[in-house]
Amino acid sequence: MLLGLLPGVEIVGTAADGDQAAELARELKPDVVLMDLRMPRCDGIEATRRIRTRDREVQVVALTTYADDRSVLDALQAGARGYLTKDAGSEEIRRALSQVTRGAAVIDPAVQHHLVDALTAGAPRPASPAPDGLTPREVDVLTLIADGLSNTEIAQRLFVAEATVKSHINRILGKIGARDRAQAVGYAYRHGLTSG
Repeated sequence: MLLGLLPGVEIVGTAADGDQAAELARELKPDVVLMDLRMPRCDGIEATRRIRTRDREVQVVALTTYADDRSVLDALQAGARGYLTKDAGSEEIRRALSQVTRGAAVIDPAVQHHLVDALTAGAPRPASPAPDGLTPREVDVLTLIADGLSNTEIAQRLFVAEATVKSHINRILGKIGARDRAQAVGYAYRHGLTSG
């Protein structure tokens, strides 16, 4: 539904699993496949590998709730040109689709550190769970709040709309039981969620 509302995006097919995704990509030859990684029968990693082996012109962007080192690395090694988490906003998705069709790679800022960690460690490590059920993107936003950035600055840093930042902040405050930004900053420092 979201994709159908994006300007310049035409949905040519949808698949229920990785086998179907690979088959539809062969038949329909889309510019970009937006791929979930966790699917029945054939997962998104294997489907990405099949699609990219058969046709290097079809670009794949992984869109998933999984932002651990192994998932990021496996998706990219399978041939994905982009990796977004499912809390990405519509503008982020539209921008990613546009960029990969122009040959660029797109990695969600929320998962970039996983990629760096995996590559510098020589082997993927399991991600440490964020406190109170915070998503990787919410942790990023909270860290930037603790660094003293405004909503506008956070939006620019994460390449999202300011309204998206406000939504993240509202969810963060609810999850951590904070009344305002000052309490959120205190929470971030207590839980080691600061960049400094």
